[in-house]
Amino acid sequence: QVQLVESGGGLVQAGGSLRLSCAASGRTFSSYHVGWFRQAPGKEREFVAAITDSGTVTDYSDSVKGRFTISRDNAKKTVNLQMNSLQPEDTAVYYCAAHWGDPRSGRLVGTYILWGQGTQVTVSS
Repeated sequence: QVQLVESGGGLVQAGGSLRLSCAASGRTFSSYHVGWFRQAPGKEREFVAAITDSGTVTDYSDSVKGRFTISRDNAKKTVNLQMNSLQPEDTAVYYCAAHWGDPRSGRLVGTYILWGQGTQVTVSS
């Protein structure tokens, strides 16, 4: 069973950058597609970015496209989310999640079967 642990969150000023990491345990990590989601207080969890098991296909929400980059290193069992030009509206708890289903469903919360505990990102204005 794969377990996911996020790190790299923190407080940053608007316009700054953060790099989130999702570290996985388990031998089958390279078989999972991975996504990043975020949830702000009082709001539903929303899709941020996703990457396929091989890392060849990525997808981004419109709100982060051009600012965030998702990548993975299967040898190191990590998925990273580089976040640039951060804005106060990016403030949320960020979660990584994994699934082995149809990657075309990667924007849906219900697609994912494994979740990390989340890491807080706060962007001050």
